[in-house]
Amino acid sequence: MLLKLNWMAGAALAAALLGGCAAEEDAADSGAADDQGQMEEQTEETTDGKNADGESAEEKAEDKEEGSEGSQVPATAEPAEALYELNEATWSFRPIGDADPKAALLTIDDAPDKHALDMAKTLKQLDAPAIFFVNGHFIDTDEEKAVLKEIHEMGFPIGNHTMSHPNLKQIPEEAQREEILGVNKIVEQVTGEKPKFFRAPFGVNTDFTRQLAADEGMLLMNWTYGYDWEPQYQDGDALADIMVNTEFLNNGANLLMHDREWTAAALPKIVQGLRDKGYTLINPATIKMPESAQ
Repeated sequence: MLLKLNWMAGAALAAALLGGCAAEEDAADSGAADDQGQMEEQTEETTDGKNADGESAEEKAEDKEEGSEGSQVPATAEPAEALYELNEATWSFRPIGDADPKAALLTIDDAPDKHALDMAKTLKQLDAPAIFFVNGHFIDTDEEKAVLKEIHEMGFPIGNHTMSHPNLKQIPEEAQREEILGVNKIVEQVTGEKPKFFRAPFGVNTDFTRQLAADEGMLLMNWTYGYDWEPQYQDGDALADIMVNTEFLNNGANLLMHDREWTAAALPKIVQGLRDKGYTLINPATIKMPESAQ
């Protein structure tokens, strides 16, 4: 069984990230073993115990009262003053200036498969901002593109999660380029905007993809913790409980979730649980972008 990762905990849990992203819903069971095998092949690259991008790590207050959603920046807000910046050493976010340090970012990977649209509607109703990281193979039909457009029009930024969800270290540089630029092209065609955020499958980046993301003006990010691919958390109540009550929930946490039935069911309790604990939900519009994107 894969263990949870958390950069800020400082534990050497190299297996965590490589189980995080499965492209198909049934991969939450069968894919975990495959991802574990990939992790074992990359032991030397994941010695920091926080996420699969080991090389990057080596290189480098109370919230509002209950029911204070109105005090947060709406998910539909236009780009605003930067309030949070990514800490690449932990993949968490630290406040800028007077921004509330007790904050967390919600992210949804492997969208828009079967549940992303419903998840977006739920988050919209809750005034809860999030980033939807999309795979190109989920937006290759007119119907799927319509779903992507609807999610974007609800105010949720669309992140790049590659075309076919490969381990980028296992394919040539030209294929890495196609995996990333292909998604940018489709997303821009459908929404009118290129993705501003990039997340590599399994959290595995290369020097080439890091530079390509920078050249495209995208902020590259992994995550701090996630659970919804593990069998014992493929239930809405169990997932909501662990996401809110894990020891890894700390200031600036970058929460990894997926387009899954049980994650969709857990979302309302996750959002409410975070708010009950005093966490502000970070609006992606207030995240500081790379200089190349300015």
